[in-house]
Amino acid sequence: MTDSLINLSFDELVRRVRACQICAGDLPHEPRPVIQLSESSRILVVGQAPGRRVHETGLPFNDPSGDRLRQWMGITRDTFYDEQKLAILPMGFCYPGTGKSGDLPPRPECAPAWRQALLDRLPEIRLTLLIGQYAHAWHIPGARRAVTENVRQWQQFWPDVIPMPHPSPRNNLWLRKNPWFEAEVVPAIQARVASILD
Repeated sequence: MTDSLINLSFDELVRRVRACQICAGDLPHEPRPVIQLSESSRILVVGQAPGRRVHETGLPFNDPSGDRLRQWMGITRDTFYDEQKLAILPMGFCYPGTGKSGDLPPRPECAPAWRQALLDRLPEIRLTLLIGQYAHAWHIPGARRAVTENVRQWQQFWPDVIPMPHPSPRNNLWLRKNPWFEAEVVPAIQARVASILD
């Protein structure tokens, strides 16, 4: 599908993504791709997939995970939702539904269909924040390590890419066990974000 997307205008590509139905038969609800981007976006946030609340509101990271993520980045909601500054492209664009222990993984059809075509249209990106295992696996070549190990190795990817844990409240135990993340990595993220957005 990607080859047929090359000649589309940016606006037409985004329109097609937002109208996507490729996994409609596998979702427990109507597809609602939730993305945010502009050709001038300078920071890319790569999450897993929208949760139920994001699906209902159509606003990415409009939940407690988003509150913590904005805190980690050191920015306001207004800045976060300014597509001229920030692109948000999760690994799956639609809410995948809920499983036994939380939301299901991103649908596998999404990234191969759309991801590279969209990334190719973001020439101004200077920092990519990779949130969780699915983002790590796609964006870090040869990433076979666990999330914790990827995050520990963050300086290998600095200053263009930062692997991160998920900011979900479900990760409070991980954060308590790994206090170095908020002590060392978060201040570096905040400084990098501020330098890009100044």
